[in-house]
Amino acid sequence: MSTVSNVTGSVLDQYQIKQENGAKSDELGKNQFLELLVAQLNNQNPLEPQGNGEFIAQLAQFSQVEGVEKLNTSMEALLTGYQSSQALQASSMVGTKVVIPTDKAVVDTSESFKASLVLPISSGNVYVNVYDQAGAAVGRVNLGAQEAGNVSFIWDGKDASGNTLPPGTYKFEAQASYSDGTKGLYTMLPANVDSVTLGGSELVLNLAGIGSVPLSQVQVIGQ
Repeated sequence: MSTVSNVTGSVLDQYQIKQENGAKSDELGKNQFLELLVAQLNNQNPLEPQGNGEFIAQLAQFSQVEGVEKLNTSMEALLTGYQSSQALQASSMVGTKVVIPTDKAVVDTSESFKASLVLPISSGNVYVNVYDQAGAAVGRVNLGAQEAGNVSFIWDGKDASGNTLPPGTYKFEAQASYSDGTKGLYTMLPANVDSVTLGGSELVLNLAGIGSVPLSQVQVIGQ
């Protein structure tokens, strides 16, 4: 029995040395396991042969090792495909317009600015105040009575006197009046995608005038 132990130990040592040396072949793990199993069979004591149960258990371990290696290969292929899909999706989004929940947007005041707000409860008076980068109120959109849901609004880019304001970043503050007071509302504003950052669990969009926003926050693509 000492011969069996020595041979087995030698094969195990060789397997560990190859693993530590950084061998990365997909075949290495199962080949070394099979080499160990054959060495055990060739050097077992003929008077005390290995039991069927133990032999079957080792074969099952061999199958498990091979199955894990195939699973790893499949997962690597899946990850590569996912990364390629991410890159393709990212390239197609640069230069497009998306809608996200935010209160700031870069506005081209030479044309009408279209956006929306979320009204959880119907209100008899809904309005949107517009502020410039200095925090000064420069415009207002009166929407009157509105039913609960997504409410669209349009700002013409002009102040109260009808003068066209300069293009730039503006803040939109939506409000709804109720019997117990005024409630602030979420606004959904458009933004241009300047670039896309790959990596991590999802794409990150770099939006003009807003900054980095994860793709999961996007409500609409290509408004």
